[in-house]
Amino acid sequence: MRTTELVDGFRHSASYVNAHRGKTFVVMLGGEALAQSQFRSIINDIALLHSLGIKIVLVHGARPQIDEALAQRQLVPEYYNGVRITDEESFKVIKQVVGGLQLDITARLSMSLSNTPMQGAQINVVSGNFVIAQPLGIDNGVDFSLSGKVRRIDVQGLKRQLDSHGIVLLGPVAASVTGESFNLTAEEVATQIAVKLKADKMIGFSAQKGILDSAGEVLAELMPTDAQRILSEVTDEDNWCVGTRAFLQASIDACRNGVARCHFVSYLDDGALLQELFSRDGIGTQIVTESAERLRRASITDIGGVLDLIRPLEEAGILVRRSREQLEMEIEQFMLIERDGLVIGCAALYPFEEDNAGEFACLVVHPDYRDADRGSILLKNIIGQAKVRGYSRLFALTTRSIHWFLEHGFEIVDVDALPDMKKQLYNYQRKSKILALDL
Repeated sequence: MRTTELVDGFRHSASYVNAHRGKTFVVMLGGEALAQSQFRSIINDIALLHSLGIKIVLVHGARPQIDEALAQRQLVPEYYNGVRITDEESFKVIKQVVGGLQLDITARLSMSLSNTPMQGAQINVVSGNFVIAQPLGIDNGVDFSLSGKVRRIDVQGLKRQLDSHGIVLLGPVAASVTGESFNLTAEEVATQIAVKLKADKMIGFSAQKGILDSAGEVLAELMPTDAQRILSEVTDEDNWCVGTRAFLQASIDACRNGVARCHFVSYLDDGALLQELFSRDGIGTQIVTESAERLRRASITDIGGVLDLIRPLEEAGILVRRSREQLEMEIEQFMLIERDGLVIGCAALYPFEEDNAGEFACLVVHPDYRDADRGSILLKNIIGQAKVRGYSRLFALTTRSIHWFLEHGFEIVDVDALPDMKKQLYNYQRKSKILALDL
């Protein structure tokens, strides 16, 4: 990577670092991912997230490792309705496998050798009885024996460990109030923890780059209903592993119970986790409760985001410079397009009530997002507001975007067409073109 690419990438990731700091992520690392050579890199990336101030609960699975260990002992697994029936002999093997994996992950997170990504990390890895289990019981005459489900989550205990800057590591075996242990699914553990903690994100891994469409392209974003439809249409010919299906269903359940974002990335692509979280368009699939992008009115907390967006154009002389103090007074006039908590577009409607008119001003869309006509979305919203207020005309001043305004129905007018107050403020040195739209 050239120096300029490194610097640009680092600068572009800064806003995401700030957006993610202090947030809670539940990372579900299935047994399929643990079996890959990229496992170590994924652990290193999780450690990096921790170093950036992100609170992490890491839930690991063990499905393929358990199946392999049972086969080596000539124990044939039994299932009913897709759920493993865990007898006592199998459970002895399961506990050994899960315990060994948990120790391996802990050891990896504890590494701090020089010349490695973990140098100086000094991460406290905490495991414990944060998940209380109960037996699945008997279904239609089938006794699931030592297979269980989540009964409750010790939310306060988890929060104490996360607030103390530890990574909480949990597996698919949990104890019950009777002192027994039960075999759970890692997906259920991750989902229940994410929901009860009100986590900001739940993240899982699969062999694919995400959820693919019929053309093999990654679907960047899915609503739970769409994800459920795709899952219902999956056949054996699609070669989805059990873990991929299980995590997609877990993502759907988590979103429907209040987790805003669930991410699906590949465990085969080095750095996929970081690319998904710290680049503008990500690399995998998000299951979301609402679109990652939304149009909303600005508030005082958006001052910094708006300034970051408009400063480059002010410095280039395209926009008239606004001081922070001025923007604080005017911020309620702004509409924003927000993506993943970041302001990527803005526009303002300034009122001129005495002239029954409004000014469409400060239209800015981030350079990386100018290919989806977001400027038109902002204009449409501002026109709607102006009509609701009963304005008869909308005007705008521009030095660079004359044709864009003409394409949207504006006409060039002279200075005399401006409201009296705006006419007095017109800067003849800038020679801005004045355009007007009759409403």
